Amino acid sequence: MTNLIKLTARPKLNTPNMLAVWPGVGNVSIIIASYLTTKLRFKDLAEILPTNFFDPTGVLVQDSIIEAPQFPQSKFYYRKNDLAGGSDLILFMGDDQPPTKSYDLANCVLDLAERFHVKRVFTCAAALTRIHHTEQPKVWGVGTNPQMVNNLKRLNLKQKGNLQIAGLNGILLGVAKQREIEGICLLGEVPQYASRMPNPMAALAVLRPLSRMLDIEVDLVELGRVAEETREKMKQAAAEAMGQYIDYFTQPIWEQGQDENGEEGEEEDEP
Repeated sequence: MTNLIKLTARPKLNTPNMLAVWPGVGNVSIIIASYLTTKLRFKDLAEILPTNFFDPTGVLVQDSIIEAPQFPQSKFYYRKNDLAGGSDLILFMGDDQPPTKSYDLANCVLDLAERFHVKRVFTCAAALTRIHHTEQPKVWGVGTNPQMVNNLKRLNLKQKGNLQIAGLNGILLGVAKQREIEGICLLGEVPQYASRMPNPMAALAVLRPLSRMLDIEVDLVELGRVAEETREKMKQAAAEAMGQYIDYFTQPIWEQGQDENGEEGEEEDEP
C-alpha cells in the first residue's frame, strides 16, 4: 500500500463504512457519490497513484503547447459522522476503470479499507431490466454472506438470486469476500433501452436505503427534482421518437392514391 497509495490525512475514524464507486451503466454510483459530496462535508484522505493502473492514450495541446499526460484520478475522502456513536464514512471515487489490473486495483482499495479498519464495503450499480422509464425503479440487494442477505431482506430490497455485476463495482466485493470483509451491492433498475443515459431515478432509489445503511442523513429533495426532470425529458424524447416513427411508416390518407409525381391516379376504363 505504501508504494501505491499516497495518504494526505491520518484521521481516527469510528467503525467506518466505505462506499466505493466507478463509472458504470446509467452512472448510478457516480451520481450517488457526487450528490453526497455536494450535501455532506468530506475531507481528502488519500489517492491511488494512477501510473500503476492506467496508460495514457494521448496528450492535450493548448495553444500549440503540449501538456503533460493526464491520468484518471482515484481518490479517497472521509467524513466524521455528526450522530453520536455513528459510523464514519470513507468515500472512494474512481474516474475510470482500468482496461486491465482491475483485480489489483480492487486489492489496493481494500488495503486502505483495512488500514482504517473499515467494517463494511458498499458499491452501487445498475440492474438492466424491462422496466419502463415512467415506472418507479426497484432496488436489488446482494451481499457477501448469508447474514448480509438476510439484512437486505429486512429492508424489503428485491432479491434476484443469480446475476452478474460487471466491472469494478462488482469485482471489489468479490475481492472483499476473499479477504473476509463484509460487502453489499445495491442495484437500481434501469431500462434496457436507456442504458447509455445517466439515470438519476435509479440513483435516487438506491440512495434512500443506502443512506440508512451508511448511518447518514442527507436531504434528497434536489436529487428527487433532477430525477423527475430527467423522467419528463425521457417522456418527451420517447413521444418525439414515436411521432417520427409514425410519420415515417404511415402514409396520410390524403396522400393515398397519388402517383410518384404527386398527381391523382386515374382508373383506366376496361375494354
